Amino acid sequence: MNDHSDTLIQLALAEDIGEGDVTSRYFIPDERRACAFVAVRKDGVVSGVELAARVFSTVDPELDVEILIPDGSRVAGGALLIRVEGSARSILTAERTALNFLQRLSGVATLTARYVEQIKGTNTRILDTRKTTPGYRLLEKQAVVHGGGTNHRIGLYDRAMVKDNHLVAEGGPEAIQAAIGRLKSEQPEVEVELEADDLDQVHTFLTMDGVDYILLDNMTVDELAAAVLMRGERSKPKFEASGGITLKVLREIAKTGVDFISVGALTHSAPALDVGLDFETL
Repeated sequence: MNDHSDTLIQLALAEDIGEGDVTSRYFIPDERRACAFVAVRKDGVVSGVELAARVFSTVDPELDVEILIPDGSRVAGGALLIRVEGSARSILTAERTALNFLQRLSGVATLTARYVEQIKGTNTRILDTRKTTPGYRLLEKQAVVHGGGTNHRIGLYDRAMVKDNHLVAEGGPEAIQAAIGRLKSEQPEVEVELEADDLDQVHTFLTMDGVDYILLDNMTVDELAAAVLMRGERSKPKFEASGGITLKVLREIAKTGVDFISVGALTHSAPALDVGLDFETL
């Protein structure tokens, strides 16, 4: 699947460089060569290393770019991720764009790893959502995977997710069941998820055919546990807890037996991981 990263690199460089890097042009001699390292300043999980390396190579194909630590690695502050050698002008021109990609995606991976660590030892998995930066969806979802999380649907096309607004418009359980039947007949590979706001809806959805997932929206821990009991020994539909999820309550939710916990904050509120570029004297 195309992650549009080549286009994003070109767009990012165009908005930063514009008609030219005037600082490097006038203050850095054209013949000056340099060696620099991209380093993390704090502990974290890195993502976007390969993308950052491509930024340097896009600015100047003659740069010698070496990835020292791959994406998905857990690193300590001070770790060196990329080595770049060549034109000092080119390295400086590419620096900010490369670091922007790297700090953003590593922030997502690092935050995801914190959530995953919190539920270690349970059978629950952490999911992302579609609350991603426009244009960055596949990159941010890959960062979630680098942090140990699991991808939810990529877009509107790969899973039918019937939420409260759809339920109001659709016309009741019979109409929903009929719609599921049509979808499964025409596109059997597409999974179906229904959003439940209360246990009565959970009970209704458990009686339906073709339901792969039930999203348990903004339910209390007691309600989540009750929903899991209602399912009994069945392996499907899978249960996804969502809404108001924080690190503080995460493990308690996982212990109810839900299969997934979806967290929008992984991509819409992840703080950037501090990374920088350090030069060495040649």
